[in-house]
Amino acid sequence: MLTGCQLYEQFVRCHLEFAIPAWSPWLVQDIETLERVQKRAVNFIVGLTGKTYEEKLIELNMTSLAERRKKFDLIQTFKILNGHDRVDASIWFNTVGDNANRLTRNTVYSKNLVATRSRTDIRKNFFSNRVVNLWNSLPTDVKNARTVKIFKARLENINL
Repeated sequence: MLTGCQLYEQFVRCHLEFAIPAWSPWLVQDIETLERVQKRAVNFIVGLTGKTYEEKLIELNMTSLAERRKKFDLIQTFKILNGHDRVDASIWFNTVGDNANRLTRNTVYSKNLVATRSRTDIRKNFFSNRVVNLWNSLPTDVKNARTVKIFKARLENINL
């Protein structure tokens, strides 16, 4: 017999997380609408009354949908930059590389990303731009993971 949490994860969350790297809401109202669905599902679980939403997530060993979207973005970025996906990384990302003009925190690591200039909200929140600050803020040992499995394990140990 499946618990309420398992039912939610199998039948609801997959729809909320569909195509996360391609589409990720940036408007507060859209983020809240998606999160409201998870809040409602978590409230149906018996034995968690009297706790806040965040406390319920901790007890169920779940994360918010916004947190999961960030992790999915970082995992997809890792796969692209390390050739695990058959995608040309230079099409998606501009890396700092070895020919940085001046030494800064972002240019120390050659696999750090550079955001492209954009004027529209759609372009600012496009995958290759929205992931730049998250990726650059990761510790170097996380970015240097040899496999996707190791990257995911190290990513779980840090607070985004």
